[in-house]
Amino acid sequence: MALSVTNLASSLSSLSFSSQVSQGPNTLYFPRANSVFSLPAKSARRASLSINATVASPEAEVAEEDVDRMELKKYVKSRLPGGFAAQKIIGTGRRKCAIARVVLQEGTGKVIINYRDAKEYLQGNPLWLQYVKVPLVTLGYENSYDVFVKAHGGGLSGQAQAITLGVARALLKVSADHRSPLKKEGLLTRDARVVERKKVGLKKARKAPQFSKR
Repeated sequence: MALSVTNLASSLSSLSFSSQVSQGPNTLYFPRANSVFSLPAKSARRASLSINATVASPEAEVAEEDVDRMELKKYVKSRLPGGFAAQKIIGTGRRKCAIARVVLQEGTGKVIINYRDAKEYLQGNPLWLQYVKVPLVTLGYENSYDVFVKAHGGGLSGQAQAITLGVARALLKVSADHRSPLKKEGLLTRDARVVERKKVGLKKARKAPQFSKR
């Protein structure tokens, strides 16, 4: 035991400690040649990412819409030789300030309004689209006739209801037997309700300005 303590003391006395502190940054360098793992070069580590994005210009979209509308207009003219007035199965409907001239032809159930698809023209509104097809659905002709409409005046809601009356009146020219079921659903009655005119001294038809006593 005394021998091991003597050996330990002699080994400690042989060690020398330096009190100098390095002012530089403590950095460790690992040479690439002596390293166990070889890291790829910096240029190789960079992943090249290329994104190709194409943005359709508004002018190109407008041009495509114009082309589609021209093709649809040619299709309508081919189906209606002589125009709307020369057709036999035709009906005129009115609602508020809207007027719709409707032509029925045997087909598959297409609805074209002012040379545009009905869903596009009526902005995809399900209620307005239902207005257009109510008379045909009532008689079970939703897939038997194509509907061609020329509408103007009022808004889209008024035009859709005017088309309803126009389709119902056109169906009367197909067969007189259609009057009873259409009349039962109230589709042959012209809705005469319109906006009441504004009165002098009032803000609207009946709304008056606020009364102030003092």
